[in-house]
Amino acid sequence: MTDAPAADSTWAVCLCAEWCGTCRDYRPLFAEAQRTHPQLRFAWVDVEDHADLADEFDVETFPTLLLAGPQGVHFLGPMLPHAGTLARMLESPPAARPADAAVTALLQALAARQDDAFAVDGA
Repeated sequence: MTDAPAADSTWAVCLCAEWCGTCRDYRPLFAEAQRTHPQLRFAWVDVEDHADLADEFDVETFPTLLLAGPQGVHFLGPMLPHAGTLARMLESPPAARPADAAVTALLQALAARQDDAFAVDGA
């Protein structure tokens, strides 16, 4: 995760699976986005290792990106490993819609963690 303040932060969360080759391809791009967008918080959530947080999302296509914060959900859906598409999404996010309970719970859990369980760089 990043050093941006958790409260009132916008999060970019990759919902992924360790066995997914596309997710493994995406991780370095996501890590680079983290370096170039320090105003955002980033997290890498393995939906199998953290089913308690991710089951409500019913992720079927990997990787799935969640871009959400105090304004609500800007994006929740599949995102193939394409650096330009990710950069455009982060620089000019779609209008937010209200966050549901699953998104709110996930963001609260991520903000509360003080360890590297959701680190993008795999630390």
